[in-house]
Amino acid sequence: MRLDVNTIVLPLPTDELIDVVERSLRVSFPGTYRSFIKDNNGAVPITNMFSFNQHEYIIEKFLCILNDSESDPINGWYDVEVIITQIGDRLTDNEDLVGMNVVPIAALFSGDFICLDFREIEEPTVVIWFHEESEEFSPVTQNVATNISEFFEMLKE
Repeated sequence: MRLDVNTIVLPLPTDELIDVVERSLRVSFPGTYRSFIKDNNGAVPITNMFSFNQHEYIIEKFLCILNDSESDPINGWYDVEVIITQIGDRLTDNEDLVGMNVVPIAALFSGDFICLDFREIEEPTVVIWFHEESEEFSPVTQNVATNISEFFEMLKE
């Protein structure tokens, strides 16, 4: 996958900051995703299109992890926790859940998100979360890849 390195959001998140976000969301990101976000925080992919199930999807931007989203008015809107604040009750099917079980990691041009889905298995799958179909405590998702590495492979030229 090729990324526009000029779009990487600085400062890059530290392990400590990622740990804070994981504790807040009550998830453990896969090592491949942790490495990716530490090096490519909020990057825009050059190879931004992928095909799945006879549809083509375009990634607008990978989400970022910021220490202070309010200090960056442009990229702050793409902070993982800011996105969750806006749509969180539409990302879970369990209103009693503390934390998250579907975590957005990339924005699609259509308003949907690529997410890590922690609901069913130990290693999260990668899904598309559909914003128009999802309702409070009723997320509508479609599996795209069995893990994040497989998803990254889909973005190779």
